[in-house]
Amino acid sequence: EAQLVESGGGLVEAGGSLRLSCTVSGFPFDDYAIGWFRQAPGKEREGVSVISNYDGTTYYADSVKGRFTISSDNAKNTVYLQMNNLKYEDTAVYFCAADYLGPYKDYDVSLGDTYDFWGQGTQVTVSS
Repeated sequence: EAQLVESGGGLVEAGGSLRLSCTVSGFPFDDYAIGWFRQAPGKEREGVSVISNYDGTTYYADSVKGRFTISSDNAKNTVYLQMNNLKYEDTAVYFCAADYLGPYKDYDVSLGDTYDFWGQGTQVTVSS
């Protein structure tokens, strides 16, 4: 059974940092890209960042570029999202999700609606 478990959320002041972790099990880690998404109350879900566990390709939403860094540790089946210079508008529930890279691992990484498995989410609250 595929499982993604997020951790690392919490309460932080504006300008502070948090590191989220997404540990996966139940499917081949390097056959998938792992994306981070977030959803604030009353707003639509937003794609934040994604990394290919096969070749390390990354992509960031403009709203977090330069502040967030995504990375993966294939030995630990874990993807991290380092969030620096947090802003009030970063407050949301953050989810990680897995997107299949295809039989030849050549699908483009994206933050679209093709994700197969989702975690339960972790709350990030940034106080102003």
